[in-house]
Amino acid sequence: MKEGNFRSGGRRKFLQDAAVLGSAAALGALAPAIVRAQAQKVKVGLMLPYSGTYAQLGIAIENGFRMAIEESGGKIAGREIEYVKLDDESNPAKATDNANKLVTGDKVDVLVGTVHSGVQAGIIKIVRETGVLHISPNAGLNAMTTTLCAPNMFRTSFANGQVGYPMGKVLAERRVKNAVTLTWKYAAGEESVNGFKDAFAKGGGKIVRDLTLPFPNVEFQSLLTEIASLKPDAVYVFFAGGGAAKFLRDYQAAGLKGKIPLYGAGFLTDGVLEVPGVAAAAEGIETTLHYGEGIETAKNQAFRLSYAKTYKLQPDVYAVQGYDAAVLLAAGLKAVKGDVANTKGMIAAMEKAEIDSPRGRWRMSKAHNPVQDLYLRKVVGTENKVIGVAAKALDYPPASLCKMA
Repeated sequence: MKEGNFRSGGRRKFLQDAAVLGSAAALGALAPAIVRAQAQKVKVGLMLPYSGTYAQLGIAIENGFRMAIEESGGKIAGREIEYVKLDDESNPAKATDNANKLVTGDKVDVLVGTVHSGVQAGIIKIVRETGVLHISPNAGLNAMTTTLCAPNMFRTSFANGQVGYPMGKVLAERRVKNAVTLTWKYAAGEESVNGFKDAFAKGGGKIVRDLTLPFPNVEFQSLLTEIASLKPDAVYVFFAGGGAAKFLRDYQAAGLKGKIPLYGAGFLTDGVLEVPGVAAAAEGIETTLHYGEGIETAKNQAFRLSYAKTYKLQPDVYAVQGYDAAVLLAAGLKAVKGDVANTKGMIAAMEKAEIDSPRGRWRMSKAHNPVQDLYLRKVVGTENKVIGVAAKALDYPPASLCKMA
């Protein structure tokens, strides 16, 4: 009987030991596979404009993104970054195909892009269909964080209306009675103007006329003639890149500078003041934006010094947004120890992240849009000097407009 019990217990122990050894062997076999998976690079698709009106914006975004990665030794959570670049040409007609090429063709882990809001609409279609993690480092299409919001989409820049709203507030507080608006007729311009009008109207201001021209048309003369005849108290515009540079020169050449005050979203003067003739044309113009020279923080000073040393250029808002896109991605990857396949874990961490940015600390709204300070800036020489805070911790459009799936 004892012998039988002994044999039975021995058999059980043998089976238990075998199971443990088997598990260890299995783990031993899996370990190299896990190590290999973790050793693989995180593939980041950069869908940005590298040609045309917005080319310099795309370059600045990439520069900022890469600089943030290099500050971490070229890796995030032990994973190297592989870049797949695609020039979107700021062409909405190609946007869906281009995004699809990166996501399903190149199989990127993260899609970063873009500048043009019309192109952003095409990206959103693919991102919502595939579930790939997406970070927008510029395009402020309101729908991205309102009617079309989704858990896997984040923005490190602004919503279009979020930049225009503070300037409407500032002019209303100054008791400016009426204004003309002017923009390219596309989502970014129209939404920026609508944000301006929202705040301006709340403060008692009236719009004399809304003027538009097709993107990327830069034939401003007839519109400037119309502004001269209307004689408004102020003009609010949305232009960026090469188009902004030309508009500023044309406004001065038309004799309007100093006669009819010109205001705008900060993109009007950001990244263009070193273009020949632009600084003089822009001198004294006020704009609102979430970044500007003169933010006296250690973070901003270190960022500006490092960027200038690395790229032999002064950083602008686009570089900051690219930098913050990489910082946000790092927050997600570190939380999951580099397991980029753990999308849910990354999203949860990115939602909770508070970004220590050159622009100042900011956090994500429930719609995944930055809740941030918007500064009042004034052009002095070749700088956009911060002269005040136009809106503190602004969540606009309200995150309540977003219904996450």
